[in-house]
Amino acid sequence: MVEFTVRPMVPDDAEQVLAIYQAGLDGGDASFETTAPTWAAFDAGRLPAHRLVAVEGDHTVRGWAAVSPTSARAVYAGVVEHSVYVDPAARGRGVAGLLLDALIASTEAAGIWTIQSGVFPENTASLTLHRRAGFRVIGVRERIGRHHGRWRDVVLLERRSPVVS
Repeated sequence: MVEFTVRPMVPDDAEQVLAIYQAGLDGGDASFETTAPTWAAFDAGRLPAHRLVAVEGDHTVRGWAAVSPTSARAVYAGVVEHSVYVDPAARGRGVAGLLLDALIASTEAAGIWTIQSGVFPENTASLTLHRRAGFRVIGVRERIGRHHGRWRDVVLLERRSPVVS
């Protein structure tokens, strides 16, 4: 069995992280986005303390997880939106669960009480992953946006920390 190591994301991971992101976007059920951002845009939009990669061997990034603030208002400082992406070559090998567990630990240690996300209903693997990690469905935003020429729904998920109050 191949072991994966989760560690903080560093700028040297940029090429692999963005390639994994683009592969997820190309699949059509990961995001409304269609093109991965530049590293500068990626870096600017995510909290530095909660960016993780799963590495196979010494250098091969097989997945990543990161969070973005949901609001600039101080009252929402403990609420983040997250993303988890896995290299197609590593899917089904536990990488997403490993990353999500580590991300939950990281955010809870920092006093973050809510992690939220929006997932296309067709992305059943992601919905199962999140349910297993303690996320609950808040609701469905119906026909919230157009993606590749068709209206898409988004399932709103959140995980309230049982340890941060």
